[in-house]
Amino acid sequence: MRTTTTDTIVEAIPRRSALRGRVVLLAEPGRDVDHHETATQRHVARETAALLGYAYAGDHAGGPLEWPSYAVPQRTLLHDEAVALGIRSEADLLGGVVPHAFVAGKAISHGLVSREATAPEGWSFPLARDLGDAVLDGYAAFSRDDARIAATCLLARGPLRLKAAAACGGQGQAVCATLERFDAALATIDDDEVGRLGVVVERDLTDARTYSIGTTRVGASRISYFGRQRGVVNHHGHEVYGGSDLVAVRGDFDALASVGMPVVAAAALAKALHYDAAVAAAYPAFYASRRNYDVVHGHDADGLPRIGVLEQSWRIGGASAAELLALRAFAADPHLACIRVATHEAYGRPVPPTDAIVYFADDSGRFGGLVKYATMRTDGYPA
Repeated sequence: MRTTTTDTIVEAIPRRSALRGRVVLLAEPGRDVDHHETATQRHVARETAALLGYAYAGDHAGGPLEWPSYAVPQRTLLHDEAVALGIRSEADLLGGVVPHAFVAGKAISHGLVSREATAPEGWSFPLARDLGDAVLDGYAAFSRDDARIAATCLLARGPLRLKAAAACGGQGQAVCATLERFDAALATIDDDEVGRLGVVVERDLTDARTYSIGTTRVGASRISYFGRQRGVVNHHGHEVYGGSDLVAVRGDFDALASVGMPVVAAAALAKALHYDAAVAAAYPAFYASRRNYDVVHGHDADGLPRIGVLEQSWRIGGASAAELLALRAFAADPHLACIRVATHEAYGRPVPPTDAIVYFADDSGRFGGLVKYATMRTDGYPA
């Protein structure tokens, strides 16, 4: 049996004399340079450079990119920002480009409470209709009054979940069973964020499991994958993102048909494809080289099974280290057809496996002894 290891992947890195361009991280001004998210993003940018055979040039200093360059943004870019940088298509970046800031967040997954509700410039009213049952029951709101109307409607059928549209990693959320609890949770989100990016008010599910469906392209290489997310309790006692277990194949979403996906994962793929197509039709200026969709499966307050897309991610995220590991493994071994990769985020200074790729270790204790690492298996799926 052929095996691909982290050693063979390292050997596949082109020598510096053969480097053809540069990869830069588009870092946000004022970011915390010592934060674990920044460390993760830098790791992803370095791995992207190795895959492309480019030099890693660190943080972009500003202004138009020097070509040939490849950009790894920390967030989804606005169209005008991309144009100013010289980015023209998904071939130029690991991430995505949207026409309006709210399009990058959770709010587009739902419609407004009415045609008279507050809506940002560029809002697509037909999108909610076109999404149909690809998403859970819920509403987007860009004012506190509209959010409260949405909450009143949903609470009549059971608990709801309030989400800040721009939050990530399972943060900025609250489950509410009463209007009083909802008002208290909504008060923690500032007015500017509500008005610019919105909030999501949707039905809460029990026994919920979150699936990851995605496709990632870097240069001429593309993978598609499905898998499950894991939760973990952080050092503050809150449940947050704890990693992803993915099954990846070469090619686009159609290539996943060869894997033999479990029934619920296949249903999650169908919902993600529906969502992806509806958004592309609603916002033709949108493009992305990374398209990741979180799809939840669980039961509503009546005990009925529900499945729907929670949100999209068109930027590097929690699973990106695993995606790059898969891309590089496929590049190193042309005979490799399927690979299982995973990211892990664990607190309390755990000891990773000896073959893990560690890209963050909190030695200071600032993040509760958080260790972040990626692993892979090439022994096929299922196994």
